Amino acid sequence: MIVEYLFLGHARGAVQQRECRQIELLAGQGVVGDRHFGRTDWAGQQLTLVEAEEIERFCAHGRRPIDWSMTRRNVVTRGIRLNELVGHRFRLGACLLLGVERCEPCRSLGRRLADETLSPPEIVEYWAGRGGLRADIVVSGLLACGDALTLVAAGEAAA
Repeated sequence: MIVEYLFLGHARGAVQQRECRQIELLAGQGVVGDRHFGRTDWAGQQLTLVEAEEIERFCAHGRRPIDWSMTRRNVVTRGIRLNELVGHRFRLGACLLLGVERCEPCRSLGRRLADETLSPPEIVEYWAGRGGLRADIVVSGLLACGDALTLVAAGEAAA
């Protein structure tokens, strides 16, 4: 259960995200340098995660080259079912996070990934239940590629 890739989104609708080897997570604020940093429109807006296995499955299904940033999530993980983290605290590297809700696909993802084989609605339908996780940052820290994801036992200290 590790972090494979990290990304920052610079502007709404920007085609490319910036791949990073390390990012800074600030409790209650989000990812430093990300377009959502400091926004508090809804819970779970601070950090988004997606499973590498789901990206690989989608790309194989559509015979596409793998693009780790295609879902525009901040963190790409491997070896953990993210849907199971909804409502749970977990550590990602030195940071403590709370899984808030599944990160379901939106129309813009559908439009962005559509091609001659899959329409935007088919893309959204494909990614439903596979789009990753929205999380809030409880304890700040640096997060790097290769860091482990570990569950926090009920009653374990927050720091």
